[in-house]
Amino acid sequence: MAGDVKVEHFDDGVSLFVIDREAKRNAISAHTALELQQHFQEFDASSQRVAVVTGAGTASFSAGADVNDVPEFWRCTPTVGIRTEKPIISAVSGWCVGGGVVFVMMSDLVVASESARFSYPEAKLGLAQGMIAGLAARIPHKVAMEVMLLGRVLDAQRAYQVGFVNELTPEGKHLDKALEMARELAGMAPLVVKMLKRFVNDGVLPKGPSQHFGAVRNEIELIAQSEDLKEGFDAWRNKRTPRFVGR
Repeated sequence: MAGDVKVEHFDDGVSLFVIDREAKRNAISAHTALELQQHFQEFDASSQRVAVVTGAGTASFSAGADVNDVPEFWRCTPTVGIRTEKPIISAVSGWCVGGGVVFVMMSDLVVASESARFSYPEAKLGLAQGMIAGLAARIPHKVAMEVMLLGRVLDAQRAYQVGFVNELTPEGKHLDKALEMARELAGMAPLVVKMLKRFVNDGVLPKGPSQHFGAVRNEIELIAQSEDLKEGFDAWRNKRTPRFVGR
């Protein structure tokens, strides 16, 4: 199956992730979610320092779930299925819908073009995985409820005013600005950056029920797919002492 996510690693410590499904407005399928999760596992284990995530083209960052192949969004949600203490910057242009809003919400920094539009329409569709509840901890409560319950669209200017976006750019300049920000961030002390991100995510920002659920699923899956599990079963079958390696 063709890759849905393009990744480029630069020598300055910045990695660029592109959701490359422009014909489907960069909608996230089950396959896309798994790809993002796997690519971020490789990024976290590498010497790279900062990730920038964007969508192909300028019409959409992401249209959210691919209704023909609905993903488990926890897999590709930062701090949940994407477990890294390295900073993540979202570069947004055009529409950012549903799970795309959740990804941006859980990123550490956000750069958006003036065309950006943030929409979470699940209450109009009768479907939600609940991760969006964390929005109320990141922007003013009443504004978050307006987005979640009424499905109102946040345009780029209002998203910036309520603190959902760090910087606004002219159309087509969002990625350049995000990469510029990432290179500045890559020059900071990585241990300090990791510690501050960890303190914020683990001790300052509250976690909603879906975030706890996703984190638990992620931990269980790491065990279920581990080399140690395979070794344990093989040792049991062959009546020998297992040799665990911790991965």
